[in-house]
Amino acid sequence: MGFPLLTLTAVVPAAGAVLTAAVPAARRTAAKWLALLVSLATLALAVLVAVRFEPGGARYQLTESHWWIKDFGVRYALGVDGIGVALIVLTALLVPFVIAAGWHDADPLETASKRWRPTQGFFALILAVEAMVIISFEATDVFLFYIFFEAMLIPMYFLIGGFGDRAHSGSDENAAAQRSYAAVKFLLYNLVGGLIMLAAVIGLYVVAGNFSLVEIADARAAGKLDMATNTERLLFLGFFFAFAVKAPLWPLHTWLPNAMGEATAPVAVLITAVVDKVGTFAMLRFCLGLFPEASKWATPVILVLALISIVYGALLAVGQRDIKRLVAYASISHFGFIVLGIFAMTSQGQSGATLYMVNHGLSTAALMLVAGFLISRRGSRLIADYGGVQKVAPVLAGTFLIGGLATLSLPGLAPFVSEFLVLVGTFARYPVVGIVATFGIVLAALYTLVLYQRTMTGPVKEEVSGMPDLRLRELLVVAPLIVLLIGLGVYPKPLTEIVNPAVEHTLSDVKQKDPAPEVEAAK
Repeated sequence: MGFPLLTLTAVVPAAGAVLTAAVPAARRTAAKWLALLVSLATLALAVLVAVRFEPGGARYQLTESHWWIKDFGVRYALGVDGIGVALIVLTALLVPFVIAAGWHDADPLETASKRWRPTQGFFALILAVEAMVIISFEATDVFLFYIFFEAMLIPMYFLIGGFGDRAHSGSDENAAAQRSYAAVKFLLYNLVGGLIMLAAVIGLYVVAGNFSLVEIADARAAGKLDMATNTERLLFLGFFFAFAVKAPLWPLHTWLPNAMGEATAPVAVLITAVVDKVGTFAMLRFCLGLFPEASKWATPVILVLALISIVYGALLAVGQRDIKRLVAYASISHFGFIVLGIFAMTSQGQSGATLYMVNHGLSTAALMLVAGFLISRRGSRLIADYGGVQKVAPVLAGTFLIGGLATLSLPGLAPFVSEFLVLVGTFARYPVVGIVATFGIVLAALYTLVLYQRTMTGPVKEEVSGMPDLRLRELLVVAPLIVLLIGLGVYPKPLTEIVNPAVEHTLSDVKQKDPAPEVEAAK
């Protein structure tokens, strides 16, 4: 057990959230800098976790285990595999950019309704979300995971409802009502999923006698824990439902466009690039690890739902008039690819799904943050209110284009690698499903290029004629994301080396092997 590095990685942002919230209201700039420094310290710890992790070593490393509620068999148990490490680093990497991009999003706002937003509260909530997400990626006790899986909803609710987007076409009262609606919808959807999961967590304890992911999985593999078929399927459905809401998977997705549309651009990034990844990560760790037979039983239906998400999300993105809602529906399509890769039950598919979680986080962050900078200048989220931006703000337009091309998985950019692996892994076992999924690529090209054409090209509209280009702070936010998108697109090996051993363990849980090639390699 040694030094509690995993605990420290979550405690630092949690403590930072408390300290940031305690900063006096008159010192809002100090609160911003404190939050940024705490997020950078967390990033340093996350990098240390990645450095100390040995890809060829034990499945769960840097483990910590202490009794929490001994009478109920609940432990404070942490450990990371390669998938967890990749997502912890992603989370810790994105939060500093979220804070820097939202530097002025929570400044005091005086309107006709005399609303005032506490700056320190905004940044404290972001750090609180980071802490809860990180410990969710580390937890190897099912009950511990559940606590933070649900707890992260509280700060997210206040970030959506209390610090919404200022670019709104309606009155202040109408804007506040829509933000409240989006926040409540987000909370209710996820709470319902969480309550169903709680019933499944209790059921798992009744069957297994403990909450340890490792002990339950080992007992099942050794034949010492035999779940009745119907019991396993019911427990699987309880877990999967909650994760599908968080993911979000069709038809449980409808909260996402409202939440992303009404939140500020940095908070929208926090939702889809960070918080939602907990859902897909948990499918790999808990659904496949705890319920292997039920996972295989449910695979055909889940693949259909994933296909619907891919095509449905992309089609709705094509028809959107709101920039942020377009990105939200594009994310629904991308999450469909992630779920598809997970349940293709091949090494390529699951490696691709894990890489997709990371690469989608980077590409969505780049596109949404630049879109946020664009919207803050014009004061409108409507695509029709823009035109000719590339002539007055070429750097903004160029970074917007790169973010868009990453979203459509252009070869040479990081998302291409993950999407290619997902499709290869799917074709290997389910060729028809793979063929249908490729239509999502075509539609992604359509909604991305149409968005760029309508906002950035053509005659310069009078309302954007004096639009300033990206400022230094904004460039410092976007440039590293673009470098990572290009770097991981050209050389993804650092990620694949960490992820692949964990994927092999996951496939062994469900007793699946890659299909043999139909044509032998030439000798």
